[in-house]
Amino acid sequence: MESRPLKTGQDRDRISALPDDLLLGILGRLSLHEAVRAGVVSTRWRHLPHQLSRVDLDIDDFQTPVETMDSFTGAVRKLLPMRPPAERKCDCENRRSVKTLRLRFHLTSAPDDLSSIGRAVEDTVSRGQTDRLELGVIPPSSSDSGLTAAGRAELGQQFMSFSRVYPVAFRWLTDLSLTSLDLGDSDLSSLMGACDRLRHLSLTSCRLGRHSALEIDVPNSVIQSLDFISCRCMRIELVSVPKLTHLLCQSWNSEDPPLRFGYVPELRRVILSSHAGVWQTPFALSDCLSTNVSNMSQLFLNFSCQMIWIKPEHPKLLTAIFRNIKDIGFCHIFPECDLNWTLFILEAAPALQTLTIKRTRHSCVKTSERSGKKANVVWEPSKDFKHLNLKVFYMIGFEDEDKVTNYIRLVMERAAGLQGIMLWSSKTCEACDAIDLEYPSRYEADKACRRRVKERLTHGSSSSVKILICDQDAHGLIITS
Repeated sequence: MESRPLKTGQDRDRISALPDDLLLGILGRLSLHEAVRAGVVSTRWRHLPHQLSRVDLDIDDFQTPVETMDSFTGAVRKLLPMRPPAERKCDCENRRSVKTLRLRFHLTSAPDDLSSIGRAVEDTVSRGQTDRLELGVIPPSSSDSGLTAAGRAELGQQFMSFSRVYPVAFRWLTDLSLTSLDLGDSDLSSLMGACDRLRHLSLTSCRLGRHSALEIDVPNSVIQSLDFISCRCMRIELVSVPKLTHLLCQSWNSEDPPLRFGYVPELRRVILSSHAGVWQTPFALSDCLSTNVSNMSQLFLNFSCQMIWIKPEHPKLLTAIFRNIKDIGFCHIFPECDLNWTLFILEAAPALQTLTIKRTRHSCVKTSERSGKKANVVWEPSKDFKHLNLKVFYMIGFEDEDKVTNYIRLVMERAAGLQGIMLWSSKTCEACDAIDLEYPSRYEADKACRRRVKERLTHGSSSSVKILICDQDAHGLIITS
């Protein structure tokens, strides 16, 4: 890129005397808001924001009291000016190229707003220089609590219409985030099929289909990551998503299991997280997963301190699925629950190297009437079972009580190759501290107590595993012994 000729003089600072390429490198390390401000205060820098290769516009950054979308689309028009028709076929070497374009905006009833965005995006990506195009679409208000079912359906129809009117933009789309929309039974598959480059899709508080399970059958899609957060549907069936590597399903409202896995041979990381409802019952992982998920390497289950929504099953039913898993985490197990049941997955995952248990005790969390009943989970591991590959065991929310220490000793006994154990004491939140002033911590990490814990864990054991007990002091520094 050619730099503008500079006038020499004592009134010019040294930074402004740099060529445009270096100045663009400086602005590229700032937020777009800061870069534009730099252009406003300096005539030398004024033209530079329009040459940035990364454009990131978020509706939340526009805090004008009225006509927020007008301000947003005005910024889009300024930063992504459309070329005249005569220039659109020109292959000029010095034309501006936007490598990364990220826009997060409201769906509105004003057609001009979406038209301005759609045309500007299509004009930008049609130059063939854009590597990443991210769109985030949210409802008109900051909260979706006031949206009616009809309003959500209208927003869903409006978005699907937007995607059909500007097909070039959506063919270049790599990342899409949708919030509080109702989509029809076939809308999601149609959308994924139309987005040739879509790699990441995130859906939050969306209704997905009304009359049947949501089937995602996109054998030609390059989608790699799917996030379903607080979405409503009967069930999600991943019929064929061959490039999928990451899946998050959080806070489902359907009956269990919320997912069924079909052809997903590249799936590596699965996160299931939910606060179980009273209408839900624990399900077997083998009813959810399939042998087509045999390359999975990470599995994380979050129970939100409420009912354990999976049930132990014979490890042989899962061995073909879990044969390549290296990392498993059980998060937010309520403290009254026994822990031995978690070892059924250890038996089913012969290649497992890291096991994490997180127990959470929150006095500030009140169980609602709609929550599933907390019940202890009982399961006895096989007597002669030995795991040869587990190397590290983490426990967050460790408490010096028989149930916990006996569980850790059981892990030590069964994991023949275990090298390290790291225990973190309970860390309550500020709200819990306010409630339980007389019990600031269930486990005080003083040296004598740590020594006693280690003695209990190693008494009568031939294991040479290294045990670290961690805590934080008043300044947040980590203490280990």
